[in-house]
Amino acid sequence: MEERIVSPEPLEGDNSMINLRPRRLGEFIGQEAVVRKLSIAIESAKIRRDTLDHVLLVGPPGLGKTTLAHIIANEMGSNIYVSSGPVIEKQGDLAAILTSLERGDVLFIDEIHRLNKSVEEILYTAMEDYAVDVMIGKGPSARSIRLSLNKFTLVGATTKSGLLSSPLRNRFGMTLELDYYSVEDIEKIVERSSRLLNLKVEKDAIREIAKRSRGTPRIANRLLKRIRDFAVVEGKKVVDLEITKKALEILEIDEYGLDPMDRKIIKTLLENFKGGPAGIEAIAASIGVEPNTISEVYEPFLLREGFIVRTPRGRVATQKAYRLMGYLS
Repeated sequence: MEERIVSPEPLEGDNSMINLRPRRLGEFIGQEAVVRKLSIAIESAKIRRDTLDHVLLVGPPGLGKTTLAHIIANEMGSNIYVSSGPVIEKQGDLAAILTSLERGDVLFIDEIHRLNKSVEEILYTAMEDYAVDVMIGKGPSARSIRLSLNKFTLVGATTKSGLLSSPLRNRFGMTLELDYYSVEDIEKIVERSSRLLNLKVEKDAIREIAKRSRGTPRIANRLLKRIRDFAVVEGKKVVDLEITKKALEILEIDEYGLDPMDRKIIKTLLENFKGGPAGIEAIAASIGVEPNTISEVYEPFLLREGFIVRTPRGRVATQKAYRLMGYLS
């Protein structure tokens, strides 16, 4: 599938945006409730000279879960070790990571819901008792020994908390849910990023970028960097509203943050299925995309923004979708 500039998932070119990430809680914009809870927990751990409780970060991609994991390590003055659920294939892989941790270290596991069950079971005793059971030898002579671990903090991140088993979920001391950002918060993020990029961006241009960023900082920063490229080519030293709109038009991102495939799905539902209801398989077949791709990649934003709704009989276009396509004034 072609990379989408409005994808909330990381893209190959996003590596250059690492330097835009805040490093301290005081620099983190938005998610006020999450920041407040984390700030209190971190301060308490410091006063007690103890490690921070295990933290589960829940929310859609692109909202700052990885950034918060690094901030936790920075605030605690600890090292951070980064891995992900699909990468840790065997119990031995996880055991090797856990036994290498020093006291107070942070282990960040992204997509923690994708850990296989045998690997996940090692985490139970590691998180609760700071110990890990390792099998030595093979066959009848095999035996299990328990290794003590240094006290550490596990930070897990997931976009699908419902896929997390209850035993694992219950071992986290804090579960923090991140939500989409307001336009005002995205404006502050774009303003901060433009300063770090030594880029002058006018207020109305910042507002326009924020409006089309789907409430997602990762998308906002990606759009900012693309628009900067247009400004450089045009010989503009200041990013104004005119160059911003021109760049977004070429990038085919409309005022709602929709891209060509989003609009194609809406148009197909309206024209091929008279607005619905229509099954996801039928829509997918009409536009040549896998049903899972529509339901997991494209549909969530269309549902959240109210262009389509799910019903027992299938997807139905809303009046907002009709207005978008010019069928209603």
